[in-house]
Amino acid sequence: MTLAAETAAPVTTADGAVRHDWTRDEVAALFALPFPELLFRAQAEHRRFFDPAEVQVSTLLSIKTGGCPEDCAYCPQSAEFETGLKASRLMAVEQVLAEARAAKDRGAGRFCMGAAWRSPKDHDLDTVCAMVEGVKALGMETCATLGMLRPEQAARLRDAGLDYYNHNLDTSPEFYGKVISTRTYQDRLDTLSAVREAGINVCCGGIVGMGEGREDRVGLIHTLATLPQHPESVPVNLLVQVEGTKLNGTAALDPLEFVRTIAVARITMPASMVRLSAGREGMSTETQALCFLAGANSIFYGEKLLTTPNPEADKDMALLGALGMRVMGS
Repeated sequence: MTLAAETAAPVTTADGAVRHDWTRDEVAALFALPFPELLFRAQAEHRRFFDPAEVQVSTLLSIKTGGCPEDCAYCPQSAEFETGLKASRLMAVEQVLAEARAAKDRGAGRFCMGAAWRSPKDHDLDTVCAMVEGVKALGMETCATLGMLRPEQAARLRDAGLDYYNHNLDTSPEFYGKVISTRTYQDRLDTLSAVREAGINVCCGGIVGMGEGREDRVGLIHTLATLPQHPESVPVNLLVQVEGTKLNGTAALDPLEFVRTIAVARITMPASMVRLSAGREGMSTETQALCFLAGANSIFYGEKLLTTPNPEADKDMALLGALGMRVMGS
């Protein structure tokens, strides 16, 4: 056994349960492992809970685009930035369902709906609940990201049949204020609590490559991995730089550091879906393959993620075919 393997923290408790008591030092030590050791440990944990040759395919649709009052430094939908993006109204229910049917026909098993709101108004939530009910009726898994939620709003989405609610922490508590000022880290944690208490699965991750240091990637994963219950879904996004946003021009993150982030997320939250999310359009096929090896087991499928480019569906299927992998549920 290597020295690295001997000194790395155990992933489970003495009785075999998934840990929720990671320390920052332990998470940092995982990031610092030799790359082969890190990927070996990540792949071992992946295989405990998932078929390593399966990838879930999801589609993400922007159901209300632009005009958001938040100032998230990475986001082209913020009203703070001039990015050329035209704000739109909330889509009609049947229009969304038509998109969901098309996504299902292309092989997607999960349909996510995103709206550029600080928080939804109750009359808009009526429409979103109708969308959720319609997508569920198609036999697809449902997810929504609508901004901050009050407990009673989360309960309404649960009653409509929502499977997952996405609300990312984005980064570490320490770096957060350099990216966003219009809502606090605690605001985000409060929404996660409302979603959890409503009985909806939590989808929560972050964005890397925003100029943060490794200690901030450690801090993000530490926060997620020490929640009372791990998010069932952990999207890991690579910053997509958009002209006009505050973070345009940020130095690119080393692809191997991105893979390390995926691997550490897999090790510390072994039973969660780890989603290789935004930023794939700029990744090589080799980087994406390493991400799958590191424990990513979900991708977003389709030409666009909300407003930023995503690889074409045929290209994704060719990649999975070349790797001998298959779509989950197929």
